[in-house]
Amino acid sequence: MHLGRLFPGLVLLSASLWCQSGSLRPAGGEKKAGGNASGPNVILITLDTTRADRMGFLGSKRGVTPNLDELARQGIVFRHAYAHVPLTTASHATILTGTYPQFNHVNDFGVPLSAQLPYLPDILRRRGYHTAAFVASLVLDPLDGTAPGFDRGFDVYDAGFHLRAHGADRYKSVERRAADVVDHAITALKRRPPGPFFLWVHLYDAHDPYDPPEPYKTKYVDQPYDGEIAYVDASVGKLLSALRAQNLYDGALIAVMADHGESLGAHGENTHGVFLYDETIHVPLLLKLPANRNSGKQVEARASLVDVAPTILQSVGITVPAEMQGTSLLTMIPASNASKAPVEQDRLAYAETDYPHRAFGWSVLRALRKGKYLYIRAPQAELYDQEADPQEAHNLSSTSKAVSDTLGTQLDEFRRKTTQTMVDLAKPDPEKVQKLQALGYVASDTTNTDSKAADNGIDPKSRIEISNLLHDAMLDVEETRYREAVPLLERVLKDQPDMAVATMQLGIAQAGLKNYAEALAPLQKAVQLLPDSGLGHYQLGLALFETGDWKGAAHQFEAAVARAPRWADAHFSLASVYARIDRVPEAMSELDTTLGLNADHYRANLLRGRILSLQGHAMEALTNLTTAARVQPDSREAHAFLADAYKQLGRPFDAERERAEAERLRPPNP
Repeated sequence: MHLGRLFPGLVLLSASLWCQSGSLRPAGGEKKAGGNASGPNVILITLDTTRADRMGFLGSKRGVTPNLDELARQGIVFRHAYAHVPLTTASHATILTGTYPQFNHVNDFGVPLSAQLPYLPDILRRRGYHTAAFVASLVLDPLDGTAPGFDRGFDVYDAGFHLRAHGADRYKSVERRAADVVDHAITALKRRPPGPFFLWVHLYDAHDPYDPPEPYKTKYVDQPYDGEIAYVDASVGKLLSALRAQNLYDGALIAVMADHGESLGAHGENTHGVFLYDETIHVPLLLKLPANRNSGKQVEARASLVDVAPTILQSVGITVPAEMQGTSLLTMIPASNASKAPVEQDRLAYAETDYPHRAFGWSVLRALRKGKYLYIRAPQAELYDQEADPQEAHNLSSTSKAVSDTLGTQLDEFRRKTTQTMVDLAKPDPEKVQKLQALGYVASDTTNTDSKAADNGIDPKSRIEISNLLHDAMLDVEETRYREAVPLLERVLKDQPDMAVATMQLGIAQAGLKNYAEALAPLQKAVQLLPDSGLGHYQLGLALFETGDWKGAAHQFEAAVARAPRWADAHFSLASVYARIDRVPEAMSELDTTLGLNADHYRANLLRGRILSLQGHAMEALTNLTTAARVQPDSREAHAFLADAYKQLGRPFDAERERAEAERLRPPNP
């Protein structure tokens, strides 16, 4: 039996459930009585991977954001707003908790959001708000995705993403187009229960690969990133129009921001995650208050995404929890009769990224923006005068050593004061690692906790091309462009021969080309480099199976399920190889485990039903085989096996129907 790559489905909470939200029990517990049931509605819109310099309201002349520009005219614009980490899940954790990454510890994908942290939706729900989230990517899926715990406090969390099968639509698997996300949100608004609501809408389109739909694809054929921004802007406009049509716009608090930006080649980085320059850390941020109070105001003082949750809470009259580390931005807004904001003490902005270390074994980076300077802590420190050098092209750390040393000391002190250890740092499980790699992120299901190596490793500036090559190669693997991926991975490994993730990806690419013998060496090395990697053992098991080494494959799959006991595909693969080597009772046990984790697992139902049928238990087999045919109706095997089971049961009419369907599905002769 061919194993292949197997992708379980995820659960989608329907928008229609919002009208029944009172009967749903959110992760955060029961709603408290006597809450603030008359506060303004709150709409949070987060724009993934969106650069500040594309916004018309921040000076762009590209003309791609007319709807956001109109909203900005009715709101307050924070011209100098900064993210704290250039990664989606970690940045949204900061937005929603009002805490820094070093406090909430969601500094990597798949790290659970602790229930001990303050959380904006949970706080609002406990004060009488109905809460709903509509997210656009697997990277924010709290169920089987990479954002566990993010659904706390939500009545409805609309996600339901899954890995792509070969040839499947990207926008019906790992992400969702902005128009679809907005349609889901609008449907929920029409069915909302009485009372104030908190609505979070996340739009992912500007994340690579840049592939806007028509007419933006044609209009921006030479600048597809701008095409994605224009498409997102139009989708935001559709949401705002729906709010107006339902008389919900004027009285609402609407907050719009990016989680981070995109490098687009600046400083050598093609996408994001590694560097902390303005291209990825300076983000758009605007706030429309109820009744459009203070509309048209622009704030020049520095703001940060950690300030968003405290600002929203203060705006709706809820006390900000002491654990929140951000401060409300309302004090920065000019009064109605003032043209300038009150004088503010210089607000510093902190940013960090552990991604270079976790993904590549390089040094972590930390940054502090204070006064006119950007200081970056790296093996080769960086200091930029952003007033004189907005492109951050001239490193002053050696010529202005006193300034550099002072800011370095202040960064260390700031991080010391804002770090806490009550939340344990977890690591993503192997299936989540595979999902991250499907989105083009480098991930490992092991965690290097050597802080000295993290702070003193290879400077990412000297290796950024390796990051670009590996990112492109992983997207090629995800798109099954294995032939294109192999030379990119070989270039990466020529520079860093012991990079485990690249080694594993090379093995996966060779297996994708059916070069199973060539896949074995890199996969075996990957397992040696990452002995605790469930994903590595699993991929090696697949390659061994295809070469006919079934006992060797069984050993690897056993190692995979030991490290990832809730990974349905690994249990199925182990069951399949057990069946091959005549360990049928163990195979049935693993199939039962698989179906306990995912009742609609197509191949597990197919194999279990076939085994039962061959054992003479045709009636019991029908349950699994009919499920397999329902899950994958174009499966010739499922219908053929059903025909055999019906024949055993003496039901010739049903057997002939299934046999005819199997024959209809037979591929044509070449």
